[in-house]
Amino acid sequence: MDVLTVVKRNPFVLSLACVAAVAIVFISEGSYWRSVGTLDDLGAIGTARASIQGLAQGVLDAESGQRGYLLTGRKEYLIPYQRALRDIDESFKVLDQYYGKKPQSMKSLEKLHKLTETKLSELSETIRVQDEGRTDLAKELVLTDIGKEKMEAIRSLGAQLLSDETKNVASSRAEVYRTLMVSRIGVALLTALSLLALATYLRQSAALAKQQVEQQRLVQAERDQLEIIVGRRTEQLTSLAQHLQTAREDERQRLARNLHDELGALLTSAKLDAARIKSRLAGAAPEAQERLAHLVETLNTSIALGRSIIEDLRPSTLANLGLVSAIEILAREFGERSAVQVHRDLAPVKLRPSAELMVYRLVQEAITNISKYAKARQIWVSLVTAGSQVQVSVRDDGVGFDPATQPGSAYGLFGMRFRVEAEGGVLSVVSAPGQGTRVQALLPESA
Repeated sequence: MDVLTVVKRNPFVLSLACVAAVAIVFISEGSYWRSVGTLDDLGAIGTARASIQGLAQGVLDAESGQRGYLLTGRKEYLIPYQRALRDIDESFKVLDQYYGKKPQSMKSLEKLHKLTETKLSELSETIRVQDEGRTDLAKELVLTDIGKEKMEAIRSLGAQLLSDETKNVASSRAEVYRTLMVSRIGVALLTALSLLALATYLRQSAALAKQQVEQQRLVQAERDQLEIIVGRRTEQLTSLAQHLQTAREDERQRLARNLHDELGALLTSAKLDAARIKSRLAGAAPEAQERLAHLVETLNTSIALGRSIIEDLRPSTLANLGLVSAIEILAREFGERSAVQVHRDLAPVKLRPSAELMVYRLVQEAITNISKYAKARQIWVSLVTAGSQVQVSVRDDGVGFDPATQPGSAYGLFGMRFRVEAEGGVLSVVSAPGQGTRVQALLPESA
């Protein structure tokens, strides 16, 4: 099935397919970028949560290092303190960058900054007092509740920020679920549309295939009907042509018989009367004798012309002497009338009388065409038996012609072909400019 044909006959299929494709791409890309954005936000939230927790842990570590140093006076307890200060600084850098895009949470971060700086300043001050050797003053500062209150405030503010980020995580997860659900619903809908388009395409394809089969059946039925009509018309035309050919031969025979019986009798009677008159006028006026001799000569010429016309109309040699002798006489007389050398290869064959007459007319027509158009110096006439077929051919060495460009007046060849086919034979004409012409017929040999 040709997809282009289906699309051309039903533009709805193409439109639906295009809409489905565009929608799938749009939904897929939209869901992808929304999911990517949400995942990026979740990553940033996770980093922020870790920084908040790290900040609180850093403050605790700094306080633990400060108290260990105050209790023991050993400098190695300040190493965790210094490390905690660096961690707190890194955490604030991350949080400043994160909350810089969220003005609503920036106030809490600024408050956390102040509390942490105050707490760190307190720790730094007690360490400085301890370094100056005022241990009692340093312990008094530690035992006061100011540091505890600030630490509780830092924990409370950190917990608040963590709670906000937890809500943000929940919101982002819900957004991811919504995106996945929208993508799922969109894919389901587009799958349904695709199935609908496929069903429409299959239905249209089936309808188109059925229509094509029906059209082929109608065309084949019409072709069969036309072949029957053409065969019937050809048979009728063949029968008509055979009838006309038979009628033509019958008319020729009738004319030949009338000329032979009536005209021949009149000319013969006139010749006998002229002979009687000549015998009675013996020794009479020379002028009358001369006129009478001219009349006798004219009558003889007329009788000879009548016999020639009768022979052309109905070859008596064919009926009296046979096909070979008739063609022999026809070829010899043509050679005597013209300056063309005639070569003959004639053998007895077995043909029906109608086929013998057709062969005689074929050779007669071919010789006539040679005398008119070929300008030949030699011709070859052949009549032989080849297997179960009779082969008759007339070949010349004349100017020839191109069979593919036969003139419209070449009815002689058409007549030959039809008469041969009417007898169940096959006619072939082989010719080329400057290479002569060969007319050959193959006929089935009769029992």
